[in-house]
Amino acid sequence: MKMAFPALILAMFAASVAQAADIEAGKATAAAVCSPCHGIAGVSSGEPIPNLAGQRAGYLESQMKAMKDGSRKSPIMSEIAAKLSPTEMANAAAYFASLKTASEEGKSDFMPNIAKTGMAFPENYKTAFTKYHTLNFPDAKQVRHFYANSVALQAAKAGKALPDGAVIFTEVYAAKIDLMADKPMVGADGFYVPGALLYYIAMERRQGWGKDIPETLRNEDWNYAVFNRAKQLRPGVNLAECLACHKPLDDTSYTFTLKELTAAAKK
Repeated sequence: MKMAFPALILAMFAASVAQAADIEAGKATAAAVCSPCHGIAGVSSGEPIPNLAGQRAGYLESQMKAMKDGSRKSPIMSEIAAKLSPTEMANAAAYFASLKTASEEGKSDFMPNIAKTGMAFPENYKTAFTKYHTLNFPDAKQVRHFYANSVALQAAKAGKALPDGAVIFTEVYAAKIDLMADKPMVGADGFYVPGALLYYIAMERRQGWGKDIPETLRNEDWNYAVFNRAKQLRPGVNLAECLACHKPLDDTSYTFTLKELTAAAKK
């Protein structure tokens, strides 16, 4: 079957673009930037994250550009794509396209450093920490209670960045549901009435804790952790998502609730 002239031109153009891209340089970019979530062989580290192996280079490149310029919304990827040059995008796209198919053999070299955490469950948080904020999550029908240790509290009170030793700890509850209205019950304080405890989220900063995390994701020396109701580390959590989500918050000590923490500390 004869290829139409315009299609032939497009195919030749795509081939020349692929040849122009530097696949080895793309592999280096993939290892340093993409691998914590997408794997060095294009095999993702978690269910919500797509495999990239075998995707068309043009598609991958266009998506990175769209996330960089904001035409495609992705809080995590937009921050990462913003750090990539057009050449790095083209090279990384060509590298993942060259892999042809996803293979379970290729997990990220960085994943052991991303998956581990230095944090332990703070058994005394109810008595030793200060509860400083409550937040409703309507889409998930959850309510979260935020606690901070004295190190974080004193730094916030003084208007300083949160230092080594600071801990932010969060209880995540399912909201109680008003069965008649089919929506979360709201207390007199305006927050959802907590039902079952689901899990805990935590972040802690200690000297040297960030040294093995690639710079693209590193939040200085913060580590993150998710604990189940039994106070054990929750298996299968991709901490690269935590790091990437908090990465843009360098001016608020990598926390979403520094304003609320500061207000509570100054009371």
